[in-house]
Amino acid sequence: MTVVPTLPLLDGNTVPAVGFGSPDVDPARGEALFLEALDAGYRLIDTAQAYGNEEVVGAALARTSVPREKIQVATKISGANQGRKPTLSSFEESRRKLGVDYVDFLLIHWPNPEYDLYVETWGAMIELRDRGVVRSIGVCNFTDAFLQRLEDETGVLPVVNQIERHPLFPNQAQVDSDARRGIVTESWSALGRGHAFVDDPVIAGIAAAHGVTAGQVVLRWHVQGGSVPLSYSTRAERIRQNIDVFSFALTDDEMTAVSGLETGRIWGQDPADSNYL
Repeated sequence: MTVVPTLPLLDGNTVPAVGFGSPDVDPARGEALFLEALDAGYRLIDTAQAYGNEEVVGAALARTSVPREKIQVATKISGANQGRKPTLSSFEESRRKLGVDYVDFLLIHWPNPEYDLYVETWGAMIELRDRGVVRSIGVCNFTDAFLQRLEDETGVLPVVNQIERHPLFPNQAQVDSDARRGIVTESWSALGRGHAFVDDPVIAGIAAAHGVTAGQVVLRWHVQGGSVPLSYSTRAERIRQNIDVFSFALTDDEMTAVSGLETGRIWGQDPADSNYL
């Protein structure tokens, strides 16, 4: 089992340096996959209201031998549930599905600027944090303008900002900006979710040099580049490989080579003008 280091957060809590994501988990197989991830050493399990698998995560939490206090569970308020009352009520539904007394991370899934409810949603999340039913609060897909507005209107910054980030879209400017604010960046689509950049000859060559997989190279690039990657696989071998990224390091030239694969977003989801319910 891999022991994952943790990173400090603005609120005094910590977050594991890698996590197990779940956007494509088949509910019929999900419980076994989450249990496999926990057995491999993952201590950050990332889900969302929109993923439809909070109950599956809850079932795994109920079965695992890993103590609850050692597992950090993250879920997200969907666009359809933004606003104070929907946030509070949907959170209680999420908590019921997860079968937990508290959630470690509650995040806004997308800012959805057209609806302009993210500040109100953030206020509700601060209430939940202050009640003790949420340990840490954060956001996903927030640009500097959205982050600045949260701080200006509430005085509270997110502790994490989960963004699209991978070798084809390093999004380094946002990572660096988050870091200046003290915010930890998490990477969704860290391995591209089926895109072929892990087969790129540049990454393959680096993997061969270190005796690791292409996926491990990409995940190590995330870790060294200042973000917490969220990876996912349906294969037990890959789940264990993808967490084993702390026994080797990439050189500066290798980091530059991976970042040099940049072509742009692979999902076409620009937070500045996208709205997702």
